[in-house]
Amino acid sequence: MLNKYARAFFTRVLTPFAAFLLRRGVSPDAVTLIGTAGVMAGALVFFPRGEFFWGTIVITLFVFSDLVDGNMARQAGISSRWGAFLDSTLDRVADGAVFGGFALWYAGTGDNDVLCAVSIFCLASGQVVSYTKARGESIGLPVAVNGLVERAERLVISLVAAGLAGLHAFGVPGIDVLLPIALWIVAVGSAVTLGQRVVTVRREAAEADAATSDGNAARGNETTS
Repeated sequence: MLNKYARAFFTRVLTPFAAFLLRRGVSPDAVTLIGTAGVMAGALVFFPRGEFFWGTIVITLFVFSDLVDGNMARQAGISSRWGAFLDSTLDRVADGAVFGGFALWYAGTGDNDVLCAVSIFCLASGQVVSYTKARGESIGLPVAVNGLVERAERLVISLVAAGLAGLHAFGVPGIDVLLPIALWIVAVGSAVTLGQRVVTVRREAAEADAATSDGNAARGNETTS
């Protein structure tokens, strides 16, 4: 849902920066790789140590590369299947690092097996939600559904909560409860989104199979007549 509105807004805002990078000879693929590396560093260096505020700051600085690289490719007229594949693949890597960082914190110093499991579920369900759409489209289905919690929602909810929870280290009392709440919201929302996509693919597949059968039957009738 956020993808529909936020992406268009930030694309306009970041267009001058994308043009600046192109003038400096930076390639879209380089921005994709650097952005992913930055997100992974923020998540896997800071989060396992409970430094959620600074980890979120680092991730936020790099996460917009997901919009900048595509903007650069369009401006330069070099959009390609490889670029789209690389961007999508590294998005999954970055998402895994974020929730993996949460899981490492709760498996270690955070000492909460339930929230560790919830973090792992968020990681896995996010990957599967993306896979269901990609797999459905690969077999010729439109997968025409906007899920309740897609990638943008997962990142915004979890990172905003993590950043605010990190203020606990600066003496803000009780605010650290926001991260567990956010993880539960993302977990439940991802499960609902997965269900939405599975139901949509099942319906679209049945409609496509029925249309194919009807078409074959019609051609068979024409042949016999």
